[in-house]
Amino acid sequence: MEERKQVPVYEDCLDYTPTARSVSLARRRTARLVTEWGRPELAGDAALLVSELTTNALLHGCLRDRLFRVHLMLNATALRIEVTDPRGESTPRPRTPADDEQFGRGLLLVGALADRWGIEPRTVGKTVYAELSIRPGAGHAARDAPGADVGHSAPR
Repeated sequence: MEERKQVPVYEDCLDYTPTARSVSLARRRTARLVTEWGRPELAGDAALLVSELTTNALLHGCLRDRLFRVHLMLNATALRIEVTDPRGESTPRPRTPADDEQFGRGLLLVGALADRWGIEPRTVGKTVYAELSIRPGAGHAARDAPGADVGHSAPR
């Protein structure tokens, strides 16, 4: 009987300081890692999700001198992105901003890009997560096909 190979699982976890620079650092790290992990078709969406989730953590979930965490996990079926911050009482909610509002669209983008997303309370703080499903043999072309369950702009 032939032994089945285990599908590799990749994981990365890094804490960031609550500064604007950390958003771009986390975004670039995510794109690089997801590409290195063999899923370049997910890198753009993953980087945008990290950017939106870390921006929300920075603006609404961080406390001075308290780090926030970005945790990436890739397995055979999904890429999961988690952003954990120290403020559990500040729960993000999608809203519809006015046309002239500069902010307020981040979770709408997360909802449009991610196959699943949500919030998990922690003893201290919260984790906001987003998941991108991995469809066998599919990249952006299959995700953007008519009838796909997630719609978004052209591949980056």
